[in-house]
Amino acid sequence: MSNALDMAVTALLDANKHPLREEIDALRMIILDADGSIEEGVKWNAASFRTTEWFATLNGPKQVKEAMIILHAGAKVKGADLKGRITDPTGMIKWLGADRGMITFPSRADIKVKQADLKTLIQAWIQHI
Repeated sequence: MSNALDMAVTALLDANKHPLREEIDALRMIILDADGSIEEGVKWNAASFRTTEWFATLNGPKQVKEAMIILHAGAKVKGADLKGRITDPTGMIKWLGADRGMITFPSRADIKVKQADLKTLIQAWIQHI
């Protein structure tokens, strides 16, 4: 069973009329389904996710080319080296630094195909947050 969607996030997405809303909603559900400790909220004017720290943010209102998740190690840089600790057999993560990665999805179909691998990556990521 998934955690509940945050109504503030839903209201933000409704207000922005984001063109990738269907994709963003699909990613919201996958991330929340990954672990019972994950909560959703608004951070950086976008749908974001946390356990004890913020660890993932979805497309903001100006990011409209493709669905995207930014994985990070909290709101403040801590120098964590996650790149060497996260196993990514499918090569989904484009590393932006040692503690930050980006995953993009060109279509809703791509999200559906990769949802199990994404869930596994999210589970691995939160073990290091």
